[in-house]
Order: sequence, then structure tokens, then C-alpha cells
Amino acid sequence: QVQLVESGGGLVQAGDSLRLSCKASGRTFSSNAMGWFRQAPGKERELVAAIGWSAIYTYYTDSVKGRFTISRDDAKNTVYLQMNSLKPEDTAVYYCAQNNNYLGLIRGRSDYWGQGTQVTVSS
Repeated sequence: QVQLVESGGGLVQAGDSLRLSCKASGRTFSSNAMGWFRQAPGKERELVAAIGWSAIYTYYTDSVKGRFTISRDDAKNTVYLQMNSLKPEDTAVYYCAQNNNYLGLIRGRSDYWGQGTQVTVSS
């Protein structure tokens, strides 16, 4: 059974940084694409960033380009989301996702989801 466990969320001020982590277990991590989605109150869940199994391919939604960086450590079965220059509009629950198909992931489909971690950015 696949488990995705997020950590690293919290309450910060605008301009601060946070690093989210997602540790995966249950199937071969290195052969799967990983991603971070977020859902703000009253809004649909959106893909924030994704990384392919080889880390050659990465995707970022326009609103976070230049501020967020996704990375993976296959030895630790962990994917990270470094978030810099945070803005109040980044406030959301952030979810880790895993898909064995990178294109499927960036189209919003995930085989598995984490439980979510809250990120709140105050102005």
C-alpha cells in the first residue's frame, strides 16, 4: 500500500520561505513522477509543481515560477517543494501526489494522494 506523508507546512509572513517534504512508501519511488497540488478555500485543487521520475522534467504553474522549486531524493523516497517569497495567495492545503505517468500527473491525475499540509501566509 502506497503512503504519502507530507510535512513542513505552517504559518509564515509574506516574503518568508518554507520547505515542504513528502515521504513515500509502498512502491518503487524512483520510477514514479511526483507532484504538489494545492487547494485554497472555495477553489479547485490545482497542480503547483511536478517532477518526472528521472528529475529531467519539471513543471510549474505560472504563479509560482521563479519562487518555488521541486526536487526529489530517491535515496530517501522524498520529494520536496522549496517555496520562497511566499505571498498570501499561496495560502492553501498542499497535497503530495504520485503517478507512474508524468504526463498524467501534469494533467491533474494522481494514483495516490497525501493527507495534506496547511500553508498559511499572512500579509
